[in-house]
Amino acid sequence: MSETLDPMPTPIDHQQLAAELVAKARAEGVDLVGPGGLLSGLTKSVLETALEVEMSAHLGYDKHDPAGRDNGNSRNGIRTKTVLTEIGPVEIDVPRDRDASFEPAIVRKRQRRLNGIDQIVLSLAARGLTTGEIAAHFAEVYGASVSKDTISRITDKVVAEMTEWRNRPLDRVYPVIFVDAVVVKVRDGQVANRPFYAVVGVTVHGERDILGLWAGDGHEGAKYWLQVLTEIRNRGVEDVC
Repeated sequence: MSETLDPMPTPIDHQQLAAELVAKARAEGVDLVGPGGLLSGLTKSVLETALEVEMSAHLGYDKHDPAGRDNGNSRNGIRTKTVLTEIGPVEIDVPRDRDASFEPAIVRKRQRRLNGIDQIVLSLAARGLTTGEIAAHFAEVYGASVSKDTISRITDKVVAEMTEWRNRPLDRVYPVIFVDAVVVKVRDGQVANRPFYAVVGVTVHGERDILGLWAGDGHEGAKYWLQVLTEIRNRGVEDVC
């Protein structure tokens, strides 16, 4: 008894496909980037296709499939929203269902930024740019309007996560603790070099654990280090071998 095996699908030549798309865009006078550009159009198509696939999985049938007739919940048109991406703002059509139970994953409800935007904002903030300078950067490079309030919410979220991490409980015993420093440029009115101290503990299982980071001014004395070690002890460390 023999079986007929389905032929293996031909792999997509992404480089050839990209070359064909670029050539077609140039022939039609379409820009590669910017509003209405090739990348924006591709991003829109990919996101909308993914959303339709998610909707089909949610309802249990494809668009225009007769199986969906009189099947309880069904498609209920679309709503248009603009999401901010690395290549700029992209307007997409999000499918809706009648009982509003559809929860898309690729672009969540009320989501206005795709994840990469947060990383860009944090990277620029880490380089010392103000919220106004970051907003101007998005306007100049991406042609997108990002409010100072949005930028502040992104950075504030990270600050809250950092505070939670800094205050987390530590192990009771660390056989070894290392203290080291790295000098970075910090903007505080003006740009200046400041040392940041990292305290790294080695657990009883031989794993390294960053116990915390502390900013200094280069003139740290016994009182400063007493505060650091007291904080570590208050977070649960009882002994250093």
